[in-house]
Amino acid sequence: MYKLALIGFGVVGQGFAELLRDKQSTLREAYGLEFQVVAVCDAQRGSVLDRQGLDLRELLAWVGEGKSLDQFPGEKHGLDALETIEVAGAEILFEATWTDIKTGEPGTSHIRKALAQGMHVVTTNKGPMALFAKELLQDAESRGLLLRYEGTVMSGTPVLNLLRHSLAGCCIEEMQGILNGTTNYILSQMAEGGSYEDALKAAQQLGYAEAVPDADVLGWDALAKVCILANTVFGAAIHPDPIALPCVGITGISVEDVARAKKAGKVYKLIGRVWREGNEVRVSVGPQELDKEDPLAGVNGAQNALKISTDVLGEVTIRGFGAGKTPTGYAMLVDFLDIHQSLSR
Repeated sequence: MYKLALIGFGVVGQGFAELLRDKQSTLREAYGLEFQVVAVCDAQRGSVLDRQGLDLRELLAWVGEGKSLDQFPGEKHGLDALETIEVAGAEILFEATWTDIKTGEPGTSHIRKALAQGMHVVTTNKGPMALFAKELLQDAESRGLLLRYEGTVMSGTPVLNLLRHSLAGCCIEEMQGILNGTTNYILSQMAEGGSYEDALKAAQQLGYAEAVPDADVLGWDALAKVCILANTVFGAAIHPDPIALPCVGITGISVEDVARAKKAGKVYKLIGRVWREGNEVRVSVGPQELDKEDPLAGVNGAQNALKISTDVLGEVTIRGFGAGKTPTGYAMLVDFLDIHQSLSR
């Protein structure tokens, strides 16, 4: 019976909790996985801790009504994230707080604290893994703990698990892909004749883009993801600095550019790339005109895709949703199962 602590209970944290609620019987019967959520903490929604376990159905209904976790029945309330991690007595931390790609906080401090407390960690937070992946993974390994982060790249589409498990033994020579759903949605709309401004507004209305969309449209989000791939798959130590690294977004692409490319049988996509150049690992983000035969060219809307070049299997392409409540929550569930199966061997 695993005791779980959830730090960050916004869209992703609630998506994960809903999957735990809905799949509890399946997880027990199919995988022998049993659990109790003993603590939930969120900067805006408050916190509740009960070492005897919290009822997820009641908890989700409570939050769904806009009520504070500080008033939900439990043993302790009002703790901040670090206090929650320290006293929860949990075995696995699920970290789903907001991303700050400049500092990696508060997620990095949460992960470090959990590892120091002897907890395995699952995170969907790009900041810590883009900035401090090598250090955090080494810390976990030195303590005999597991750190999983599938949801940091392409959400629930199993890119990192594909690389870790199914492509084990292959030499990965290059990866390039569509790693930001917001920009892909905007470019897809522009390819149908819409303006950048109208496409961005639609993306914001659909919840794909933030009110201030710089992280997406300037390429910073995609850069964080290629750095995670570079640092965890290629063993590099590349800091996601959009000034020092080749990083160009989509704000300079006009309707005329898209129409010209379309007339030439090409499609504009924002491409993140990781590759080896001699002994160096390189990364870049920028718009490219792709031939329509390219497997990335037909990836439209908010979907993501990654094309992986290997020495054994040639090119392998995976595509799927790169964001959202259920897909990202599912990434946490898959990592939970991976930890359980690793510990059960």
